[in-house]
Amino acid sequence: MSVITPTDRQWLMTAIELARKCPPSTTAFSVGAVIVDAEGNEISRGYSRETDPRVHAEEAALAKLGTIDKTRLKGSTIYSTLEPCSERRSRPRTCTQLIIEAGIPRVVIAWREPSLFVADCQGVELLANHGIEVLEVPDLAALASAVGMPTGHT
Repeated sequence: MSVITPTDRQWLMTAIELARKCPPSTTAFSVGAVIVDAEGNEISRGYSRETDPRVHAEEAALAKLGTIDKTRLKGSTIYSTLEPCSERRSRPRTCTQLIIEAGIPRVVIAWREPSLFVADCQGVELLANHGIEVLEVPDLAALASAVGMPTGHT
């Protein structure tokens, strides 16, 4: 069983701060994501609606990787304020699929997606089924959800 480290908490707090940059939405969560290599160096970051109204945080961060040497992702972690999506209408692939395809072996989240827009998000389970380590930091869930909840929802 893996342990949440102080460094994990620090990077997740960075992701929460990124979520504050999201343009407001009544139909989507505000999410921040940071990708960190095995040595603890930031590789990329993104937030919901950063480049267009439909882009998700993990998707934005992964898109910025461009032609990065994919071996740098070995041992990396993606920190996301919310469980990566497992269903999506606005794009051909979900954030869960993008993380699996990128080969990122570790995901740290603050909270699981509530059933507000997706009845039963399976991001954590799908990642785990692909051998990806998924850790949840429940004591940061309230802070992440306060920042991330769509406008007009409580």
